[in-house]
Amino acid sequence: MSLFRTTASKILEINQVAVPLWTASRSMASSSTDLKCVVAEKLKQSGEEIKAFKKQHGSTIVGDVTVDMMYGGMRGIKALVTETSVLDADEGIRFRGYSIPECQKLLPKAPGGSEPLPEGLFWLLITGEIPTPEQVKWVSKSWAERAELPSHVVTMLNNLPNTVHPMTQLASAVALLNSESQFVQAYSKGVHKSQYWEYTYEDSMNLIAKLPVIAATIYRNIYHGGNQVGTIDTERDWSANFTSMLGANSSEDFTELMRLYLTIHSDHEGGNVSAHTTHLVGSALSDPYLSFSAGMCGLAGPLHGLANQEVLLWLEKLREEVGDSVTNDQLKEFILKTLKSGQVVPGYGHAVLRKTDPRYTCQREFALKHLPKDPLFKLVSQVFDVVPPVLNALGKVKNPWPNVDAHSGVLLQYYGLKESNYYTVLFGVSRALGVLASLVWDRGLGLPIERPKSLSTEKLKELVSKAKAA
Repeated sequence: MSLFRTTASKILEINQVAVPLWTASRSMASSSTDLKCVVAEKLKQSGEEIKAFKKQHGSTIVGDVTVDMMYGGMRGIKALVTETSVLDADEGIRFRGYSIPECQKLLPKAPGGSEPLPEGLFWLLITGEIPTPEQVKWVSKSWAERAELPSHVVTMLNNLPNTVHPMTQLASAVALLNSESQFVQAYSKGVHKSQYWEYTYEDSMNLIAKLPVIAATIYRNIYHGGNQVGTIDTERDWSANFTSMLGANSSEDFTELMRLYLTIHSDHEGGNVSAHTTHLVGSALSDPYLSFSAGMCGLAGPLHGLANQEVLLWLEKLREEVGDSVTNDQLKEFILKTLKSGQVVPGYGHAVLRKTDPRYTCQREFALKHLPKDPLFKLVSQVFDVVPPVLNALGKVKNPWPNVDAHSGVLLQYYGLKESNYYTVLFGVSRALGVLASLVWDRGLGLPIERPKSLSTEKLKELVSKAKAA
């Protein structure tokens, strides 16, 4: 969602006029541990500043649209606004102005841990401020207290056939939670639109709290005979409760991986399919449950959330054909064979990035620290050395570097979570942090229903002819 793709801590500069979206210092967090109070303060402040900015610069032209953009999936069109993150082609993702390495350094961690807690990232996304450990603990406890699933959702999940795809189960369970929506109840009673964000916030907090329980139930039902997922411990963090319920691996290292995974997959500005879909459906004032469910249907697509699964399948094909001891020449030959067959090398390239994805880099650093001798990790490292030069030599690829999906599946496999069909569910649990934080801001800023203008090819030809004549 990016008209200017700015962050809360950055400054918009249009015609030499600077308008800070946040006047509070980005290094100073509000003292309150109640997240809703902090968000209320930020929305009031930003709403006034954006109103003034629109009044002064509402007619300013900031981008050009080409015919290729219109036929190419609106790629690169500057047409949306998202406050939570910015994706720079040469720099990578920044969450409210902070890079991934900065988030790893600055966000609070679990006692004895070294990876950031996703609760802290959510606080950053929704307020623009690095939280204190006390504020993160407040979020952890709040989510734990909201985590219980309604009985009808549990019944539905327990009665779905194991053949129903995990992402279908996730989207269905989330949609069914619509029965609990505080936003729906408030709207039906005629609540003033200035209060929409408050009920969107409550629904979002409840949904994020329940997602690990839903995801763990799906995992246990499909792959482990429907064994109980266990209970939520209100003294543990969100990721620790999630890994405990999954039961795949109870080690602290796996919990640390999940903290990292759930943090770095959370947001990727607003133009990607899952984020844009959630925003689009929410713009019709659909509640957060329906909006996020729609976003998960988009995430389930092979061009979006299924990519890490395809990376593993490609690696397995490589091992089957060549064996475990792969030379660089054999790997190069296999890559060229993949490309000549009309396929792509999964995990390489990105719609926006023109460098190695920082999310790949931090996962690689985690692997170097925790599993440097793992055969599959070694193979991924070898692919990292060989693929970019091959793609560069072909001269047809704008970005020959690895993205986040090139590494995540390998780490999950190492810690015993081998069911790759399930990986997109983990992605979805993480993505909720970003898209729901954005949805709260959509309602807080009073953004309208999204309705862009579309044209027929004939009408477009007519406009192009007029433009050329002029």
